[in-house]
Amino acid sequence: MSTIHSSIEHHPDLLALRATYDRAAESMAAQFTFGMTLLTAVYAALSPWIVGFESTSRLTFNNFVVGAVVAFLACGLASALDRTHGLAWTLPAFGVWFIVSPWVLRDISPTPGMAWSNVVAGALLTALGLTAAYFGRRARHDAATHTT
Repeated sequence: MSTIHSSIEHHPDLLALRATYDRAAESMAAQFTFGMTLLTAVYAALSPWIVGFESTSRLTFNNFVVGAVVAFLACGLASALDRTHGLAWTLPAFGVWFIVSPWVLRDISPTPGMAWSNVVAGALLTALGLTAAYFGRRARHDAATHTT
């Protein structure tokens, strides 16, 4: 006697959960948040050359790496919120790190341009990250209330 097992991929609860995350990710507010996060991350990565502090090697490397990681996360959140919403909490952490990094990783005393660049970009990343985490949490809450 054989039993036919259907794939979990076609389970109605899983399909409903994915639809809930898709609706959250496709909202105009979510797309604006993820887009602004991506733009802020690209600025953060390129800020040493934009502001002119590329001679501070540790801060330059930090800004480039953190900006690239956050840009990658923003793309993941925008394209697959159902699978990446659990990582949204890292965005505010990266934002706070970005704010304090000129004083922690200083090769030299931070110039006003270095400080302002990192503080503003870090504050934006923190606020946008909290908003991104909200979208994932809201979708998870909506999915939980619709399946019970």
